Amino acid sequence: MQKMRTMEELSVACGISRPTLSKYFHNPASVRTSTRARIEDALSVFDYRPNLFAINQNRERPKTIGIVVPQMTDPFYAELVREIELRCIDAGFWPIVLSSHGSPDLEARALGTLRSLRLAGAILALLGNEARDDAVSRLAETIPIVLLDSRRDTELPFVGTDNAHSIALIVEYLHRSGEHPCFLEMPSVNANAEERREGYRRAMEEVGAEPILLAPSTHGWDFEEIGYRSAEAVMNDGGFPTRTVLCANDRLAIGVLAAACARNVRVGVEEGCQLRVAGHDDHPMARYTCPPLTTVAQNFEQLAAQSLDLLLARVEGPERPGGERIQERRLKGSLVLRRSA
Repeated sequence: MQKMRTMEELSVACGISRPTLSKYFHNPASVRTSTRARIEDALSVFDYRPNLFAINQNRERPKTIGIVVPQMTDPFYAELVREIELRCIDAGFWPIVLSSHGSPDLEARALGTLRSLRLAGAILALLGNEARDDAVSRLAETIPIVLLDSRRDTELPFVGTDNAHSIALIVEYLHRSGEHPCFLEMPSVNANAEERREGYRRAMEEVGAEPILLAPSTHGWDFEEIGYRSAEAVMNDGGFPTRTVLCANDRLAIGVLAAACARNVRVGVEEGCQLRVAGHDDHPMARYTCPPLTTVAQNFEQLAAQSLDLLLARVEGPERPGGERIQERRLKGSLVLRRSA
């Protein structure tokens, strides 16, 4: 098979004009059936692969979507990205995924990289309170944007979980099924931290119990380590104030489970257990902890589907980017009962 390095070489070899070849690679259905057959016959003879990036850059309407998340190593975001990527491909778009690795500077660079590309739009799961609004605003001036997972104080469309509903759901269950929960907060890295803390306060008032807030040991995104160190400090100081611990996210809860195991503190609902532990998110690893973690599940499929649907409605709609009515979609969580609580 003869290697063709450029579209010009392929054009000479197969006798089809370069503009027609370019039109075919943009959209095979846009050329006549007989011409398409000739091109596909040529591709079976000659080894040629178009530069899809260059093709996208030259499109009148680009077919690339940017995705930015705080941590690609976090299975929560990895699962969200997987769902969005598959839906982008099904919709005929090419996803480009960047991670900020928990760094505001790297997040700003990632947003700058997206500005340098020809994109149809972007889905951003931002760092939250540390995100640089100027970098977000500059990107929003050029392409449609949808925010995912954590709400910013901005007039951009948003898709996330209804934290007030989901926290109330698990507080009511824990209160009804045993001793009412104290609450291990997550560091204030994004709006979810505040929303879940306030959701816990309101839910405890609803069940007639006094809120008991436990501050995290430190700031940052290393939630398992923070959960472990926070639980260790509490147990060194006499133990948890109640025998039920609700953690603001599952990664904190995983750290608490590890700290309890290190102290030979039995966690679960069986006779002889000394502590119940619950979380929030239904992290992909939550079912494999020991014991498996009771939690509130966020709907990964719908978070991905609705964020992309909202973005494509802006990309393909008649209005100019940024001129649409503000939209916010909050999805309900669902209680997942396992042996930890």
